[in-house]
Amino acid sequence: MINSKNAYLKKLTDKIQMKSVKVGKDLDGSTPPSVFIGRWSYPKVYAGPMMVAEQGDTSIMDSPESWIGENKSQEEIINYRLNLVRGKQLIKINDLDNPFIEKLQDISLSTASIDSEATFGKKPRGLLFSEDSTPHGPSAVIEKFDIDSVRWDRQLEKTYYDTDLKATDAVINLHMKDVPFSSFQKAFSVGAIGTAKRRKLVPTRWSITACDSSIANTLLKEVRTYPILDTYRVYEFSSLKNYYAIILIPIEWQYEWMEAFIKILGKEEMIFSDYETNSDKKEYSKVGGCYYTCKMAVLNSLAKQKLQSGVIVLREAYSGYVPLGVFNVRENVKYAMEQPYKEFETLKESLNYLQEKLKIPINKYVKTSDLLKELLQSKQTTLDIFFKKDLRHQI
Repeated sequence: MINSKNAYLKKLTDKIQMKSVKVGKDLDGSTPPSVFIGRWSYPKVYAGPMMVAEQGDTSIMDSPESWIGENKSQEEIINYRLNLVRGKQLIKINDLDNPFIEKLQDISLSTASIDSEATFGKKPRGLLFSEDSTPHGPSAVIEKFDIDSVRWDRQLEKTYYDTDLKATDAVINLHMKDVPFSSFQKAFSVGAIGTAKRRKLVPTRWSITACDSSIANTLLKEVRTYPILDTYRVYEFSSLKNYYAIILIPIEWQYEWMEAFIKILGKEEMIFSDYETNSDKKEYSKVGGCYYTCKMAVLNSLAKQKLQSGVIVLREAYSGYVPLGVFNVRENVKYAMEQPYKEFETLKESLNYLQEKLKIPINKYVKTSDLLKELLQSKQTTLDIFFKKDLRHQI
C-alpha cells in the first residue's frame, strides 16, 4: 500500500519507459551550461557536466525559467533533458582546488553555452527522472574533459570573489537582482558561493531546497511586517499536465500545500499535504522540495505586494504527467501569482468557486488537510454541515 509521496513517485518513475540519446565514449559538443552533483556516497559525490552532442547555443536545455513562458510542452522539455549526457567523477565535497571542479565552476558561472570535449570510461547509459531535479539522459564516469574559454556572468563573478559573503546572503542578493534561480543554484552547488572556509560541493537536490528555503525564510521575515490582506483571493494557473490554485486568506502567515495525483498510474487519486502555522517549521517537509519552492514563490509575490496572508495551495497532476523537478512547481506558482485574481468574501465562496475547477471534490482535500480543516472549523462551520450539500452549488 502506498502511504507516502516518495513511495508513490518511485512507483511512477519506475514505470516511465523512455529512451535517452545514444552516444559513444567520446563526445564533442556543448554544455548548456549545466552541471549535476549527486548525493550518493556523501561526503564524496559524483559531480560533473551535462553535455549535449551538438554545438552552438544549447542553453534552452537547462533554462527552466524560460520553458513555461515560451509555452514549451512537456514532451519538448523531456526531449531537451534526455539529450543531456552526464559526465561524472567521484570527488570529495571540499576538494574545490581540483582542476575538474574548477571547470565545473567555470560552466556554472558562464553566461552562455560552452564548447566541450569529453572521453568516458564506457559508453554512457540510462536516464534519471526525479520530482526534485530535472531529468537527464545517460551518464558515465568521465576520464578526460576540456572546455573552451568561458565568460562569467557579472553578478555571479562578483559573488564568487566575495569570499566574506555568507551563502544565504549571496543567494538573497542574487535573487533580488533577478539572476535566474537555476543559475545561482548551480553556483551554490559547485561551491562558488559563500565564505571561503565554508564553500563545498552540495548535491543538486539539496542545493535547490537550500536556495528556496534561504529566500523563503528571508522573505517571510519581511512579509510578517506587512498589513494583513482584507479579503479572500484565488489565483490559478495550468501547464505541463498540472493545475494550481492558490488561496490567500485574511489572517497572519500560515501555509498549507496539498497536491493530488489523479489517474496517472491507473484509477488512483492520491493526495499528499504538509503545513505550517505562524511559527517556523522545524522538521523537513514530508512532501519534499515542492513544499519549499512553492512557499518561496508565494512569499516572493506577497513581498512585492507588501501584504501578509495565510496561504492554501492546491495542485492537481493529471494523466500523462511526468515528474520534471521542482522547477515545475516554482514556475507554475510564480505564473499563477502574476495572473488576475478572483476575489471572495468568505473561504466557503472561494472553495465553491474552486470546486468547479478541480477534478477531486473539495471535501477530500479538507479531510486530508490540517490547516484548511482548522480554518473551516474556526469559522464555526462544522464539517458535517460543510459536506451536507454538494459543493457544486452554493453552500
